[in-house]
Order: sequence, then C-alpha cells, then structure tokens
Amino acid sequence: MNKVIILCACVFVTAGSYAQQKPHYTQYILNQYIINPALSGIENYWDIKLSHRHQWTGLSGSPVTTYFTIQGPIGKKDYRTTATSFAVPGENPRGHRYWEDYTAAEPHHGVGLQVINDATGPLSNLSVYGTYAYHIGLTPRTSLSAGFGAGFSRFSLKSSGLDFENTTIDPVVYSSGIVNTTKFDMTAGLYLYSADYFVGVSAQQIVPSRLNFSNHAVTAETGKTVPHLFFTGGYRFLITEDFNLIPSLMVKYINPLPVQAEVNTKLQYRDLIWVGASYRHKDSFAGMMGVNISNKFNIGYSYDNSTTALATYGKGTHEIILGFIIGNRYDDSCPKNVW
Repeated sequence: MNKVIILCACVFVTAGSYAQQKPHYTQYILNQYIINPALSGIENYWDIKLSHRHQWTGLSGSPVTTYFTIQGPIGKKDYRTTATSFAVPGENPRGHRYWEDYTAAEPHHGVGLQVINDATGPLSNLSVYGTYAYHIGLTPRTSLSAGFGAGFSRFSLKSSGLDFENTTIDPVVYSSGIVNTTKFDMTAGLYLYSADYFVGVSAQQIVPSRLNFSNHAVTAETGKTVPHLFFTGGYRFLITEDFNLIPSLMVKYINPLPVQAEVNTKLQYRDLIWVGASYRHKDSFAGMMGVNISNKFNIGYSYDNSTTALATYGKGTHEIILGFIIGNRYDDSCPKNVW
C-alpha cells in the first residue's frame, strides 16, 4: 500500500502534471539562500549550511531532501563593530543598539554553491548551482541585492523501485535499470533588506525541461519541469531588550496550481536560543527550535504534522539544519541580515 501511494506521488511529479517539483523547507527563515540566490554574500562571513529533511516518516519511499550550501562576500569592506557583535561586554546584540547602529551594506559581490539531493521513492533529483549576487545600499539603512544561479539537475529513475510483486509494470521501464538525464537549469532573485524587514522574490527551475522515463532512455515527449516562484517577507519586532519576534511569510506560485502560503513566526532570546511555529496552507503545521552554540556553530530543528490524508500513513516530518561560520571577523553569533 505504501508503494502505491508513493508511486502516485511520483506520477504527479513526472508524468505531465504541474505538481510541486521542488522541495519544501520548513526552516527557510534560517537559510533563505536555499530559495533565493540574491542572498549570496549577504553577511560579513562565509556561511555553511547542512540540512536533512525526512518527510512523512514511516511511509516507505517518502520524500527525503538533503542539501549543502556555502555562500559568502567578495570585496566587502564594511566590517564594523555593531550591536550584533557578541564580544561587546554587557550589551545585548539584539537590543536597541542593533537598530541605532545599523547601516546599509557597502557595494560588494557575493558567491555561493548549492548542492541539493531530493528523492521520492524510485525518483531522485540531484541539483548543483553556482550563484552570484551584487549588493548595494539604496538608503542609509536599506540595501538591495540581485542574484542568479546556474547549474544542472540530474533526474534519475531506479526502476527496481517499481517492482510491486503482483502488479504488472511496463517492461520497457522496469527492465531499464537506472535511467538518468541531466538538464541545464537557472535560478534568479531580488532581495530588499534593512534592520527590521526583508522582502524577496525569486524563481527556481527557470529553464523548463521535458522528461519521459521509457524505452531504456529519457525522451522529450511527455512530462516537464515548470518554474517555481517564491515571494518572501518578514519584519522584526523588538518586544523587550532581550526578546525579538520575527513573523514572516512565504508565498509559492506554480502555474497552474493555486497559490500556496506559508506563515512562520520566530521568537528569539538575545542571540542565543529561539523557538518558532509555522503553518503551510492546507498542508501542515510545524514547531521549531534552535540554538547558537557559539559564533561558529548553530543548529535548528523542526517537526511538521500533516493536515492532509497522508497523516493517516505518515508519522510527521523531521528537518534539521546545522550551520557553520567561517571568517566571522567580529564574532557575530547571529546573522545580521537574514535572522
């Protein structure tokens, strides 16, 4: 029964439908770079993220997404001691001084790398992108960045995963072993950010590719990838000197599907620990928590509970993110611009 459910999900993705083809990320607020290349080089350091997401655990062949990202600045000269500096004695790096001292970014470049492996049942997609962005200050406190990514997506079908014992499978597919095809792909985005808000727009899978797994090969007859559009926005509220509340919104559009909205709220104590919650419209709700162990390492975890019929079969979704910081010149223990 589990295999039949997963097979149905695979068919929706590859056999001509326009379903969600890119992974979900519950903790997108911790690494917006994974959906928007314009964040390349946004901080004063090189930011490394490792993430593993297991969706609908307990369901055989359920989606599993693992990614590695690294991004950092080039030619950024506005290294400065601010209220975000962890080393300032007796001061809260997320208190009033943060707002008072914040200034827009000096013009600079940013580069990065994304490696994403997304697998569902017998299907998998390995995507690799190199990214570039340029940041410039529009006002004394507001910056704008524009970025793009270029790379490839390698689609694979492991036909042994289509063996349903008493179910007859088309032999031209089943006997073909592992079928692979590699397609060129691009991403692009804009990101407007300041001390207390951000607004972003990005597009993934810009280059549509036709796919069809049959006849021992991948042909250009039926099925295709489609562009995914993401709109994000968030605002930071200073509740007290020690607590910040950061509500955010992500809206996804995949033609011709209905628009899907996801709301996310994060409550942060200084720059040390945080808790949060999110709701994906007609899909799931989640709880999140994280800690900045030092100015060089941080960790975040989320658990999603589906509100769809799949909740009957699955046992929820686990997602973990590990963050590593290189070249943190002023010991920022918490991101300044992406929160």
